[in-house]
Amino acid sequence: MEFLINVDQLYDQISGVVIIDTRFELLNPEKGYQMYKQGHIPGAQYFGLNQDMSSKPLEHGGQHPLPDSHVFLDKLSQAGINKDTTVVIYDQGNAMFAARLYWLLDYYGHEKKYILDGGYQAWADQGFPSTSIVKRPVKQHYQAEVNQAMVVNIDDVKRQRHADTSILIDARAKERYLGLTEPLYHKAGHIPGAKCFEWTAVLNEDGKWRSKEELSNYFGDLDPNNEVILSCGSGVSACMNYLALTALGYKNIKLYPGSYSDWISYPELPVETGGD
Repeated sequence: MEFLINVDQLYDQISGVVIIDTRFELLNPEKGYQMYKQGHIPGAQYFGLNQDMSSKPLEHGGQHPLPDSHVFLDKLSQAGINKDTTVVIYDQGNAMFAARLYWLLDYYGHEKKYILDGGYQAWADQGFPSTSIVKRPVKQHYQAEVNQAMVVNIDDVKRQRHADTSILIDARAKERYLGLTEPLYHKAGHIPGAKCFEWTAVLNEDGKWRSKEELSNYFGDLDPNNEVILSCGSGVSACMNYLALTALGYKNIKLYPGSYSDWISYPELPVETGGD
């Protein structure tokens, strides 16, 4: 997978990259930063989902709206990142928060970026050093424009439901998609017409990324010539499917950042339960 770097490769070039720690827990938002303070890969900066990779939720727009451009670009600058910087992102393992930051960097046209395969756990398992010292990087100046073609809004999703050349996929766990359980939101189910492609299925039983052949089989029913709209609960785990599909060469992929949490913020919109 072209977007992955392994721990040995990172160890060999650690002085030439900027490393970002994105560990986070949805049900315990402070835990990721606490883990970072206790120990992280030397030189790593911390980006949290709520404060750095999202803006504050409003009545509509979902639980984790995309961050304000000025705030996010300033955060990149403060972390010592410019457009030529090689960025390596890690989570606890191969989890969705690193994928969220990877997608955001893509959204702003940043080219040199990788996800650490196996995350912090793989680094620790290899016996590589960690530190509680927080490095103060040299501030850079990052300017960029977003690629609006990478996102859709709720009106686009409404239109998509009646289009033969577009499909909406939902990355949440099957139980949530079916409406059997919903730990985060007030209404269970999924956006009508969405198909379930669980984000965890892009990883194997050991939590490593599946091969391109395996991913191609998993996403085999998706026509690469059609528009594929990615959703989940709040636009985070959907980024794992983004990584997988772009690795397979899909070009017409768009993220619905608000996802299910935005959809159900409109009481008049229907929700489906059950399905395939």
